[in-house]
Amino acid sequence: MAQGAVVDLRDIVLSNSTFGPAEIKALCQGIAEDFTQFTTLRDAVQELESVEERSPATSTRLGVCLYLIGRISQAEQVLLKGDGGALAQYYLGKVCFQQEQYDRAINYFDAAKKAGYDPEQCQLATAEALRYQGKFQDAMNLLDNMFGPVEQTAEYLYQRGATTAALGGNPNEVTTYFQRAVAADGRHAGALFGLAMENDRFGNDDEALRLYERAAGVFPTHIGTLINLGIVYEDRNEYGKAQLCYKRILEVYPDHPRARLYMKDASASGNSYYDEESAKRTERLSQLLSIPVADFELSVRSRNCLQKMGVRTLGDLTRTTEQELLASKNFGETSLVEIRDMLSSKGLSLGQFSHERREPEPSVDLSSLSPDQAAVLDQPISNLNLSVRARKCMVRLGINTIGELIRKTGDDMLECKNFGVTSLNEVRQKLSGMNLKLRGD
Repeated sequence: MAQGAVVDLRDIVLSNSTFGPAEIKALCQGIAEDFTQFTTLRDAVQELESVEERSPATSTRLGVCLYLIGRISQAEQVLLKGDGGALAQYYLGKVCFQQEQYDRAINYFDAAKKAGYDPEQCQLATAEALRYQGKFQDAMNLLDNMFGPVEQTAEYLYQRGATTAALGGNPNEVTTYFQRAVAADGRHAGALFGLAMENDRFGNDDEALRLYERAAGVFPTHIGTLINLGIVYEDRNEYGKAQLCYKRILEVYPDHPRARLYMKDASASGNSYYDEESAKRTERLSQLLSIPVADFELSVRSRNCLQKMGVRTLGDLTRTTEQELLASKNFGETSLVEIRDMLSSKGLSLGQFSHERREPEPSVDLSSLSPDQAAVLDQPISNLNLSVRARKCMVRLGINTIGELIRKTGDDMLECKNFGVTSLNEVRQKLSGMNLKLRGD
């Protein structure tokens, strides 16, 4: 079958037969089933590229194939010499989207629709471009005006879930949209990635890994999927698998900076010995200790006392003794029993890590912050939408809110395992968008 797949891929790229969405789907499916066929596609594209005199229709075919193998700028140049038909216009839109030229992308999607491309696919692509522009409500309005069978398609459900998330909607609603999208199409890369991210965010590591692996089996594969999957493998000390993820990115984008950096890190780490079971236990405990106390149903008296003491997480409680709690005003035996029972349900106890008591958080001058900025400090760290690698560092450092984050220095962050300069720049960029910065910056 592998040999047959090779012939089919070459025929699709090099023959003079019809070339449209069905043939593009066949190309993507062939590589998804056997990624070694990516080389076959790349070689066939290079062969077609060597033809000096190409018809406009052949230029459109070549442009689409260049897009599929990740040669985005060349794809645009060739597609502009294409036949100007619906397919060429649509993929010019996708090329512009990849180049973050969202207004141009929307114009091309509109032109593709007028030229006869599937109007619903054009509208969904436009909604995604609007979302990436930050025009979340415009994207949702466009989705709201789509009716009929399209509402049950994987792409529609994915776009609706992603837009709901961008608008700060209920996480359970977002997850439900992604689940429905995957149920409609088990190979939808965006929905699989989104669902994996949601599970990753809530600490469902095994399910997140399974979904990332499924998303990595789709072609074209999202770079974010391979990056996140590689990081998950690194956290499980499966450095060989992590390197394969980064290698797949580098085969398409040889100069991709994060993939090159992560490949180097994974290669170096793979030469070191780690106690895998110990590492897993440490990671699970770290995630457990970072759970906010607010997630539990406590009495108002207990919640108020813990808040006044600055106790925000289960980890804070394990570093606090019974005597310290009882010394707090209005905190009595009833509240103490309630706290004991809550910790016991998680296999923890008061004061068990009191010997690891944190140093008081360094003070940060907040006088220059506006009321809106000050309000942001109590928001959960998840609101920054950090990459998996950066989020893992937040868990290890016990950082739960944006206010806790800005009390850290860049050096504090770099001391965390698997957290490098790329992740530090990401954190700084996210904070900069809120007019905030790390201590010492």
